[in-house]
Amino acid sequence: MEKIVFLDRATLAPQIHLREPGFGHTLVTHARTRPDQVVERLAGATIAITNKVPLRAEALAQLPGLKLIAVAATGTDCVDKAYCQQHGIAVANIRGYAVNTVPEHAFALILALRRNIVAYRQDVIDGAWQRSGQFCFFDHPIHDLAGARLGIIGEGVLGQRVAEIGRAFGMTPLFAAHKGRSDMGSLYTPWAEVLASSDIISLHSPLTAVTRGMIALPEFRAMGRKPLLINTSRGGLVDEAALVQALDEGLICGAGFDVTDGEPPAADSPMMHIARRPNVILTPHVAWASDEAQQALADQLVGNLECFVAGRPRNLVEGGH
Repeated sequence: MEKIVFLDRATLAPQIHLREPGFGHTLVTHARTRPDQVVERLAGATIAITNKVPLRAEALAQLPGLKLIAVAATGTDCVDKAYCQQHGIAVANIRGYAVNTVPEHAFALILALRRNIVAYRQDVIDGAWQRSGQFCFFDHPIHDLAGARLGIIGEGVLGQRVAEIGRAFGMTPLFAAHKGRSDMGSLYTPWAEVLASSDIISLHSPLTAVTRGMIALPEFRAMGRKPLLINTSRGGLVDEAALVQALDEGLICGAGFDVTDGEPPAADSPMMHIARRPNVILTPHVAWASDEAQQALADQLVGNLECFVAGRPRNLVEGGH
């Protein structure tokens, strides 16, 4: 009999159905779990489910019965994978479920900012249309996507899908070679060239020690075409203070972010400081969260548990046994 504990069920919408696993088990769900509650709540558990609750070595060392950590997301930076590998705890994640929802959200941000939808909507609310004296007005620039260069940082399934949608709009996608690398072949455009020549830059990279802060003031100063910066990946990829400075100095023309470095952001954080600007859209980490994608995630999550218990583990994460 497996004891399963879901530490943060509230990270999936209430309308999403989490089916019962097809093996003997007990299931305990918690809407949210603070780090100081982890050990108590996972006492006696053989399987832990977490989306964003951190599972660090100090807590894991007190949970000798734990066999599997099933992450209800693709990113696994909330888990101490080195400890898990050393102590025989498997770590599994979710894959492929967001191939439509995240790229679609990225393009929702791109279209809204490229066409200044937010600014024009506010103008209409404020009465500018009536004051204009004619059928339209031109207070904010509007640009087509066709012909634009779309720099993509991150060449996984989400980056590939963004490129596919971009081509359908008549854009030219450029996959950036990894920062500091010059040996990645002809399918990649040099990092510096992507920064210098893109009209829109969209981030689709994991957050690691290498990628943290990879977009900072030097990178903003290298963005020759003053692009839109879109981030539906991880907030820590971008130095947020540098982002504010880049907007203030006109180094980029706008920013569409679905993520922040620390979520939710503090009320006085850099991202909240710029959230009301007409050339900024900040959404609350919901790019992944279409109902269709969440249900696919939930189904895959339970499938990961069933495969593990049946002795056929799948979606195991490197460094996690």
